[in-house]
Amino acid sequence: MPSDAVLYQAAALCLTYPDDDLRARLPLLREAAPQLREFTDHAAVTPDRELAEHYVRVFDFKNRHSLYLSWWQDGDTRRRGMSLVRFKDVYRAHGLEFTGEELPDYLPAVLEFTARTGDTGLLVGHRSGLEQLRSRLTAFGTPYASVLDAVCATLPPAPVGARP
Repeated sequence: MPSDAVLYQAAALCLTYPDDDLRARLPLLREAAPQLREFTDHAAVTPDRELAEHYVRVFDFKNRHSLYLSWWQDGDTRRRGMSLVRFKDVYRAHGLEFTGEELPDYLPAVLEFTARTGDTGLLVGHRSGLEQLRSRLTAFGTPYASVLDAVCATLPPAPVGARP
C-alpha cells in the first residue's frame, strides 16, 4: 500500500456527492489526511443543502470539471470506449472487478483503487487531465481544488510541455 493510501481514500470520499456518510466521516478525514483540511473544514461548516448544491454546480452541469479521467484525454469520442476498457483491464489485473454505478474512470473510484492496490499508474497516466481539472477548479474558486492539489502533490511532476 502506498504511503499516500490514506490520502487517496480520503480524497475519494471528499470528491463524491456530499451525503450523511461524508458528513459523519469529516472528523476522521480531517485527522487522517491533514492535506485535505481546507476542504474538510469548509465542508464541516457548510450547511448540507448548500454543500450539495455547490457539488452539483461544480461537477454535474458541464464536463468543464469532469471527474471522469478518460474525458480529459478522449473527450466524448469513440476512443473513450477503449480507454474505459483499459481501466477495467487494470482493475482486473489486480484481481478486482469493477462493478460500481459509475464508469471505471471516475476519479473517486480510481483513487480508491490506488489506495487499495498501491498502483498509481492510472493517476500518473492521467496526470495531464488531473492538472487540467485542478487548474479549472482553482479558477472556479471551489474548495474542491484543494483536494486535487493534495492528490497531484503526491504524483511525479508532469512531463515538460504537458498541458496544464
